[in-house]
Amino acid sequence: MGIDAKSDMKGVELTDAAAKRIVKVLESEPDKIALRVSVQGGGCSGFSYEFDLVSEREEDDHVIEKNGATVFIDELSLVYMGGSEIDFVDDLIGQSFQINNPNAVASCGCGTSFSI
Repeated sequence: MGIDAKSDMKGVELTDAAAKRIVKVLESEPDKIALRVSVQGGGCSGFSYEFDLVSEREEDDHVIEKNGATVFIDELSLVYMGGSEIDFVDDLIGQSFQINNPNAVASCGCGTSFSI
């Protein structure tokens, strides 16, 4: 199943919880300016998300800003993430950033791997 052309054009949203957590994490990393979210090949379902703190913006990065938080997503990753929501969840299982991706047709139990 391919990616719907319409979903390619949708932006990526950042929840208030994710923005709050990004700000908190970056406070303890003074040389970092943003959270980079990218999609990599691999993982138990075909693709996986990577989260990294970065100190500079790349030329092809799309920028999401909310409540003082900044997220960079490269152009290729954005193709797979169109219409997604980046959230931060703190529950009995633990704390983690999660991507709610409407393009994913399957995902793994850990929530970091998906297929389209």
